[in-house]
Amino acid sequence: MDELLWAGADAQVRALRDGWTTAPELLESVLRRADDLAGTLNIFRTVYAECAREEAKAAQRRIDAGERLPLLGVPVAVKDDLDVAGDFTAQGGRPQFPVAEKDSAAVALLRAAGAVIVGHTRTPERCLWPFTESKTAGATRNPWHPAHTPGGSSGGSAAAIAAGIVGAATGSDGGGSIRIPAAACGVFALKTSRGLVSTEPRPAEGWQGLSTIGPMGRRVADVGLVLDALADTRGYRAAVDTVPEPTRVALSWRTPLGVPSLAPAWRRAVLDAADTLRSLGHRVVEADPPLGARPTPQFVIRYLRGVAEDVARLPHPQWLEARTRHIAAVGSRVPDRVLRWARAAEADLHARMAGFLTHHDVILQPSWTRTPPEVGLFRSSSLITTWLGVTARIPYFPTWNVLGYPVAALPVGHDGRGLPVGVQLIAPPGSEKLLLSLSAQFEGVRPWAHRRPAL
Repeated sequence: MDELLWAGADAQVRALRDGWTTAPELLESVLRRADDLAGTLNIFRTVYAECAREEAKAAQRRIDAGERLPLLGVPVAVKDDLDVAGDFTAQGGRPQFPVAEKDSAAVALLRAAGAVIVGHTRTPERCLWPFTESKTAGATRNPWHPAHTPGGSSGGSAAAIAAGIVGAATGSDGGGSIRIPAAACGVFALKTSRGLVSTEPRPAEGWQGLSTIGPMGRRVADVGLVLDALADTRGYRAAVDTVPEPTRVALSWRTPLGVPSLAPAWRRAVLDAADTLRSLGHRVVEADPPLGARPTPQFVIRYLRGVAEDVARLPHPQWLEARTRHIAAVGSRVPDRVLRWARAAEADLHARMAGFLTHHDVILQPSWTRTPPEVGLFRSSSLITTWLGVTARIPYFPTWNVLGYPVAALPVGHDGRGLPVGVQLIAPPGSEKLLLSLSAQFEGVRPWAHRRPAL
């Protein structure tokens, strides 16, 4: 049964359908694994053991009756920014609102697909940072090297998959928050196109259109399977089994702030990915999107104002960490006219990309610039120190939130300390199927899910 924990959600649903195991048996293995690692990694804020047991029993009755649903009986973890009926949604801090009376739209869709919801995974406070630590919750640790962060803000979800607890989980991404921890933990994940997955009851364009919900998994097939549920449509899992047409890939080293220095392992990951894609018949050439520095001020304005709006709706903002209150105060000073400019200026970026995309289908970029930081590096840091410290490590992520593009976080290998390294594959809005197909083809010749951390 322990082997099935490492197999991923897609393999788990097949095992359940074929009778190799039962939903209650699979869940008990998940719960034992979560409990065994709770003190070491601090992955879950809450585990719904008893509720999940009832859901697993009900799922097994449906399986025995011949019912077939995409995720029937499969344990799935949920990032602690989505409402789960009967629980608080804490977002890394002290809960601000009463227990949720009903599931968020994304969780309801997972349940409708048959998923067994295991628990809420850890995030930094208000999902603000690329590390998963807060004064309320403490630090979540990377399964590959517990002295290091699993990234953030979907760090708990990424760590739950990397540690072999669940085969799939939800994340959200307003500036890299799915891709950053996926790369740090060596799992596959997909930042979805803006508007593809419902954010209800949250605003449709969280953080002024920067934030989206997306799936994370051990393998590409897991992500396609979960996206079928989250997007309330079919075809994403099927795309995983489709061989992509020869694809024109632009390898871009440039960010809006220039070409940053890359640690050797992270640079080598990009070159290795490019060589692999070429070997699969795709054209890879170096070419930079014609955006210049424009995305950076647009991102900063929208991010700051989005955080301020999020904090403004809280009944007890005084409970927040000083750093969180500070960034919200800065964001509250962004004038409406400046915000209107930032939102309107996105159209110019799309116009600039239109010509570029007549020559290229997908963009290959680095993810982190160097090793994710050690736990506690920013524990007592001010807003400015934290901001400067993290932005130097993650400059390749925010542009694609401004544009609303889908992006795949693709594992490539490990560095000298055994920490995962990976890359990003970026495509125009609505290109999730292409990214899944291309990533699955890559996985077929450079698999990663067989590697396991020594826990």
